[in-house]
Amino acid sequence: MFPVFPLIATLATQSLATMAAYSFPVVAPVIAKDLEVPGTLVGFFISTVYGVGIISALLSPRFIRRFGAVRVSQLVLMATLAMLLSCAVGSVLSVVLGAALLGLAYGATAPASTHLLVPRTPPRIMNLVLSIRQIGVPLGGVLAGLVMAPLTLSLGWQAALLWQTLPVLAVILLLECTRLAWDADRDPSRQIFSQGLFAPVQMLFDRPELRRLAFVSFVYSGLQLCFIAFITVHLTSKTRFDLVQAGWALAVYQLAAVISRPIWGWLADKWLSAHSLLAWQGFIMGAAALLTGQFGMNWAPWVVLSLSAVAGASASGFTGLAYAEWARLGGTQRTEATGLGSGLMFAGVLLLPSLFSVIVTAFDDYALPYGFVGGLAALSGFLLLHQKNS
Repeated sequence: MFPVFPLIATLATQSLATMAAYSFPVVAPVIAKDLEVPGTLVGFFISTVYGVGIISALLSPRFIRRFGAVRVSQLVLMATLAMLLSCAVGSVLSVVLGAALLGLAYGATAPASTHLLVPRTPPRIMNLVLSIRQIGVPLGGVLAGLVMAPLTLSLGWQAALLWQTLPVLAVILLLECTRLAWDADRDPSRQIFSQGLFAPVQMLFDRPELRRLAFVSFVYSGLQLCFIAFITVHLTSKTRFDLVQAGWALAVYQLAAVISRPIWGWLADKWLSAHSLLAWQGFIMGAAALLTGQFGMNWAPWVVLSLSAVAGASASGFTGLAYAEWARLGGTQRTEATGLGSGLMFAGVLLLPSLFSVIVTAFDDYALPYGFVGGLAALSGFLLLHQKNS
């Protein structure tokens, strides 16, 4: 039976939390002007969310076991609410505090969803369900763009943030109606702080198959953000694209991610395993990165947009399959494994784009950094295929 209502609940939680986080990049110039800081500093908001999110990703499985996945999902939304209210105060300090508050719970979204969905999902559609759930990330980004820009122009960015609190509050209350039934497996006696923060990392030492998946998750997520962070500045500086055309390329990238995630999940359930598809995605995104690094003045717009779609479908379309693999390989520890996977993906988001930026700045060229991260993606694909064949 298809888990319709648990899927809607987890998808809504992920979408609203991501929408709040991605609201700042959407209207970064306006916020930077009001706070009298350089516009580039607004980018540190996302870095703070994901950086602190590593901690919540590693710790959240213990809270989920003790309080239940629904209660933890409500905590994610309460942290989202706290972030929106804090940032709406409109000072640099309140914005930094808001980013940290959201990060304290944001890493729990995937582990809570996995804990809730896996027992209620037939194995024959597991990859599809988890891939649909992962649509919440690009969907949250799309919603932020659709909502924040017009509301900011008409009401101001602080009021636009406050309007987001209404659907967040509504979902918190709706989740309470399901809590007794969906959190029936919680264990109130479970100890939360009896083990160290990095206890989940022990799984990597005990399970060789998880080590390869860890490397893949780190690389793929990092490459995903490299595309998102640099595609517009790359196109406007190295090709004939203006800002609007470059924005279209990024929109195509995001749209391809939304459309492809359930398709990848369906393929993994019907034709090839998630493991095999993850390997082939590494080769595809690696090739897309190499070609993207060659963008120049003579590139036709339709070619650039087509390549953006391929990059989005692979580099941003992999996450549902990755979480399905973490859950499958984790077995009875699937919640802990998913938390570990989230932490590694967040680490990739933090580190690889930063390294990419350093290389671009040092050499004033995109071919080298795209070749580097593309090579890592292809290597990840080879590692997965080797694991399957060994």
